[in-house]
Amino acid sequence: MQRGGPRSDTAAVPVWGRPRRVQHGQRLHVRGVLRPPEGARRHRGEERVARQCNDDGQPDRPVRHLAAGARARAASPLPHFRRRPRGQAMSREPDADVLVIGSGAAGAAICSRLAGRGARVTCLEQGEWVDRARLPKSHPDWEVRGRRYWAANPNVRRWPADYPVSSEGQDPIDVYMYNAVGGSQIGFAGNYWRMAPSDFKVRSLDGVGADWPFDYEELAPYYAINEAEVGVAGLAGDPCGPPREPLPNPPAPIGRPGQLLVNAYEKLGWYWWPTEQAITTRPYRGRPACDNRGWCTFGCPQGSLSTADLTYWPGALKNGVDLRTQARVGEIVIGEDGRALGARYYDQDGVVREARAAVTVVACGGLGTPRLLLMSTSPSHPDGLANSSGLVGKNLMVHVQSFATGLFEEPVDGWNGTWGGTVSTRQFYETDPARDYLRGFIMSGCRGWSPLNLALQIAPWGSGHHRAFDERINHEISLYLCGEDLPEESNRVELDWDHLDGFGMPGVVTHHELNDNSRRLGRDMIGHAHQVLEAAGARSVRDFGLAPIWGWHLLGTARMGDDPRTSVADRFNRAHDVPNLF
Repeated sequence: MQRGGPRSDTAAVPVWGRPRRVQHGQRLHVRGVLRPPEGARRHRGEERVARQCNDDGQPDRPVRHLAAGARARAASPLPHFRRRPRGQAMSREPDADVLVIGSGAAGAAICSRLAGRGARVTCLEQGEWVDRARLPKSHPDWEVRGRRYWAANPNVRRWPADYPVSSEGQDPIDVYMYNAVGGSQIGFAGNYWRMAPSDFKVRSLDGVGADWPFDYEELAPYYAINEAEVGVAGLAGDPCGPPREPLPNPPAPIGRPGQLLVNAYEKLGWYWWPTEQAITTRPYRGRPACDNRGWCTFGCPQGSLSTADLTYWPGALKNGVDLRTQARVGEIVIGEDGRALGARYYDQDGVVREARAAVTVVACGGLGTPRLLLMSTSPSHPDGLANSSGLVGKNLMVHVQSFATGLFEEPVDGWNGTWGGTVSTRQFYETDPARDYLRGFIMSGCRGWSPLNLALQIAPWGSGHHRAFDERINHEISLYLCGEDLPEESNRVELDWDHLDGFGMPGVVTHHELNDNSRRLGRDMIGHAHQVLEAAGARSVRDFGLAPIWGWHLLGTARMGDDPRTSVADRFNRAHDVPNLF
């Protein structure tokens, strides 16, 4: 791993006026995190360790401490992966058939599938198992716990495994990311739609973006395998997609909020369908049925929310996967023949170890994957591993997202049921020449906001607080809005040497700006949400706008494709530049 030079101001995304930088997010009250003062900047740890190094990487001065705000370019990973201090041995692990880096939704599925077929699999996970007794929803003060310990933004949560994530650009990303067994899925709401056939052919159909190197029909059997493992709840026959087999579990009850939305869609003449969710609505493979206590993102004490630590990992471990937690990977090791040998990592005691395998898989998400590839520099890969195209970290997409919330005269029983388990519509999902933008969006019904979140959104402090709160609690339903975010190379992830993790490795900085198509789509999406809620009988509707951008879906930073000049990996997710790296 080699340190990058200072980031030039000219490298920032062109924006209207001065680029903005966000480290904590500005709409985190929606996910349970207090809004920080504007311009607040927090750094990992109370102090940083730095060494002054000669050109050969050997320290020539004693260790010194830097204040948290000091520029991290003065620091260097300790010990350096390539040039260890004299006398320090590296522990080399026994070989495996496959080394998987990352234990989230993708990494867990890969480990389970390969181990089930007899492969020797090692998995390195930067985080730890989440203690389910500490899930916020396991405690009466779950909303308070959710605001710090369970915060979706790693700069607020600051678990030992987290690394710094900063956001820049006209529309900075409010990043959602967990480093733990199960990955970021441990804090998701459970919505689990399949992509539509048109999503795979955007370039062919609409002349924008890029086509996938395969189509829906090729992927469909694997959707079915995953849905069976996860226990997806829903109803087959959605007219938005091709015919399919029945889903493993029936849909969650739509309740009063869902019925109000159904009435609205019927009144408007729009199609609707029960929302598919990764939630067991009846006992399934040893997990209990959902008890409908709601607000799923704060953890599911029942174990009904199908997170990877509960679905794929039990079987993977039973089949012999060697899962090593608190393993902070610093680089992929490349042999003289250009093939991946494995990875070097810090273990929980800070000892540098090396895990080797015939095949290496990087499954670290939309930020972690480019971070690791960009850290894995060498003379043959000076710009980062698998980056001959220059696209590692480029084309960051997060979807165009918002919420609209309607206020109703009568109680809506918004506390009872899964957070997103009502009904959805893809009425405006496909490109329509009559609209002034390409592609489209989905609208998904949700129940009302949790009490503390609601109070922070609408209730003033002091006089009028209780009156405003009482008017809205159990009288609101929401629509989650999610639209297409087309790829732009200027939207990207880079290494951030200004902010290091506890081992001296760089964090990441994201750059993001909505393009004109996304802005037009977003405005129309919010307008249609107002129309639905008004048709449902809401006496007033409020929405959350478009910026800052929620980073719940971090996509696109290691693009698949058939052409090595315009993609990072092929149709099998194999790196074009390294034949045994996936």
